[in-house]
Amino acid sequence: MAMGLEKYREKRDFQRTSEPPPGTEANTGPLHFVVQKHRARQLHYDFRLELDGVLKSWSVPRGPSLDPEARHLSIMVEDHPLEYATFEGIIPKGEYGAGEVIIWDSGTYSPDEDGSFLFNDRSAAEEQMRRGMEKGKLSFFLRGHKLTGSWTLVKMQKRERDWLLIKHRDDYASPGSDVLREEQSVVSGRTIEDVRAKRSPDTAAVTQLNPIQLPGARPSPFPPAVTPMLAGLAEGPFSHLGWVFEPKLDGYRVISLIRDGSVTLLSRRGNNVTRQYAALVPDLSRQPASELILDGEVIAMDEKGRQCFQCLQNYLSSLRGTEGQPSGQFPLIYYVFDVLYLDGYDLRGITLRSRKEMLRGILRPGDQVRLIDYFQGEGETVYEAAVKNGLEGVIAKKIDSVYESGKRSPNWLKVKAMLSDEFIIGGYSVAPGGRTQSFSSLLLGYFGYDGKLMFAGHVGSGFNEETLSELKNRLDAIRVDDCQFSEVPHLNAPTTWVRPELVAEVKFSEWTQEGRLRIPVFVRLREDKAPDEIHRTEPVTVVAPPQRTDTNRLDSILKQLQNPGDTLSIEVEGHRIGLTNMEKILWPATADHPGFTKRDLLAYLAKVSPYLLPHLKDHPLTLSRYPDGINGQHFYQKHWGHPTPAFVGKVNISEEKGTSSEYLVCNNLASLLWLGQVANIEFHSWFSRIAAGPDIEGQSADYLLDYPDFIIFDLDPYIYSGQEPSGTEPELNRAGFSQTCEVALWLKETLNDLELEAFVKTSGKTGLHIYIPITRRFNYKTVRSASEIVGRFLVQRHPREITTEWAQEKRRGKVFVDYGQNVRGKTLASVYSPRPTPDATIATPLRWEELGKVYPTDFTLMTLPGRLEETGDLWAGILSAKQDLNKLSGTKWVTH
Repeated sequence: MAMGLEKYREKRDFQRTSEPPPGTEANTGPLHFVVQKHRARQLHYDFRLELDGVLKSWSVPRGPSLDPEARHLSIMVEDHPLEYATFEGIIPKGEYGAGEVIIWDSGTYSPDEDGSFLFNDRSAAEEQMRRGMEKGKLSFFLRGHKLTGSWTLVKMQKRERDWLLIKHRDDYASPGSDVLREEQSVVSGRTIEDVRAKRSPDTAAVTQLNPIQLPGARPSPFPPAVTPMLAGLAEGPFSHLGWVFEPKLDGYRVISLIRDGSVTLLSRRGNNVTRQYAALVPDLSRQPASELILDGEVIAMDEKGRQCFQCLQNYLSSLRGTEGQPSGQFPLIYYVFDVLYLDGYDLRGITLRSRKEMLRGILRPGDQVRLIDYFQGEGETVYEAAVKNGLEGVIAKKIDSVYESGKRSPNWLKVKAMLSDEFIIGGYSVAPGGRTQSFSSLLLGYFGYDGKLMFAGHVGSGFNEETLSELKNRLDAIRVDDCQFSEVPHLNAPTTWVRPELVAEVKFSEWTQEGRLRIPVFVRLREDKAPDEIHRTEPVTVVAPPQRTDTNRLDSILKQLQNPGDTLSIEVEGHRIGLTNMEKILWPATADHPGFTKRDLLAYLAKVSPYLLPHLKDHPLTLSRYPDGINGQHFYQKHWGHPTPAFVGKVNISEEKGTSSEYLVCNNLASLLWLGQVANIEFHSWFSRIAAGPDIEGQSADYLLDYPDFIIFDLDPYIYSGQEPSGTEPELNRAGFSQTCEVALWLKETLNDLELEAFVKTSGKTGLHIYIPITRRFNYKTVRSASEIVGRFLVQRHPREITTEWAQEKRRGKVFVDYGQNVRGKTLASVYSPRPTPDATIATPLRWEELGKVYPTDFTLMTLPGRLEETGDLWAGILSAKQDLNKLSGTKWVTH
């Protein structure tokens, strides 16, 4: 049946038409389909199915129909190259098929002859399609924007090229509807008339349902489990075009793993709950995917059709006394709000917008499985409607955020009518004259990031007699003799201590200044939440993003970086940059992310360039290159010594013994992306610059580089997790980072006493960097002396926690305060520089009040661009905050 591509070539003059010539493109993942609306001599629709490296093509004069009674003639035409699936535009007069073309629909497909899908097995899918072609009958399932469900193409007996396109009877059939009334392109948003009038595409309309076309999707084996992403807490309702808002449901979080029709349901804690929610399995097993992972919430409905958490608890309780058969009294509904994996591809690295589009395109709703509604921008209106209808509030989600497994992210926020959170029960008290058979109040707490149980207050209301009795029995079973809180709280009554194992949901009005809950009310136990994930959640205020004037320029670059292919050529600031190995994995996949490629690195650098470039400007760089990824060979490169593009800045710097060497300087976006192309993952910048300014008169580069802009303190914890191999340095751990934050605050107190302002950032690894901006009147020798005085003063005040010793064995169990970085030519990772860590962490500026509340892995290649849109550059004014070093204790330091 194969016609090859010779006929396609013969019919076209590629010097005149913009149609693509046959190339070497080869696809992976699910098979692709496209429907192009084509106005040539007559309006028709070109229906194309990918098979054996080409697009098998049929001309459908009347177009597809969702009515199973419609049998539309489809004339088989010459094979088209795979590249044609992205063609949209005008075929000039005189050329074959002259007229306008739009991509009316596109997506993926699988043969479904035996009722099963092969989206995840391209070879088997193509073999089944070949057999269908030979027999003259194809049965296949489409997953598109407009066309979804099972279809057939049947070859007519008497005419070789004539087939019939027919919609099968299934949930997606729609007799009487006219799908052709949807006239716009699914790629550009244009109609045929728009193309004829040469109107520009609406780039906001671009959506893709094939995971291989979505930046951030990664080929990956089907995971046995996925840890869900968690939401933070918003201070109050807000509206923002960069966010979507979903109703907050009152149920239990469930991850669905679906593979070849087999369904496994996992709780938030990773427990298998398939038996408990068996009623959901039939609808989930019918989903049109070979491999699929969904995230959602299970709720129960009462007799009036309202969601009812107590009904859900009663339903689950009823299963404990039976053979696992549901009573049927409480209908269950699984509301799906995210898709995490599809047919061989991990989708956690793509944006929420794309995941929502993908989910809408593939989910087959049923009685028990439904797609949750969401609304963009108008959060306050959605919140008011939710509360009015008896809901707790809404969940706000940043539309361009990625899925951060296992993390409580500021990109997802709970917006509640009344504050509520989860707390650990650490004991109970019985007040004189109070409830003698149960208790008067519970003592609540949460884990600090150092692992200590912190006291949050008492709760004595919200209980009924049944709850009191049940809780008392469970608490007595875990009684202990000693207080489990980090410090014994103030007690108003005799108290019984318990192991910190039970988690309670509590409503309250606010946190007091003393860190206690005001007007707390017990709501329920949360069996689905593990005690070790209970931390204090600080409300987040969402603000409008800072204004950027270069949005169009960056959008153009990001769009170029999304072009498929391992080799690209992009235009940046009027320069051509060749990019290679775009799909090379630089950060291998972990349980929390799907792995990051050079394409991801370049996209990150482009997104953060308005914030990063000002901090790199005029600072010599030491490169830190990882051509084979963070686990491959790595080398530092101070001196480039090779030809570079004309746009890359260079400076000759004198070194020891009278020699000079060439260093690179990154002062523009083209240079930044070129450095990404050569796999420079880390940007290590000097603390001095080659540019003169109001604090130093114009001199040679060598002279200017002798006078730093900053005093630097590098805080490194030598507090071990116990998991490190022998002889290695400490790995990132909560206890070590918590101690480093405390030391940083002690340092800040000292600097405050000296009336010196300091800026703090994560190193991106285990520690923190403190920068003190100073006028360039002091050379490195002077600056190092000043930093040493401060460092030694800190050790005197906190000798058990801090060290300045260089011998590694003397640092163990302490935080090393390294003032020795204040030397000409030394470097640290710049703000916003990626780091070669498994989590792809970023060296990130912090507000001082964030210390102790954030963790280095909160800021990654995936998450930092979103943070910057909300916070802006916290270090934007660092060079305008320069201070006179003579303020140090009134000492007069040597100046130049």
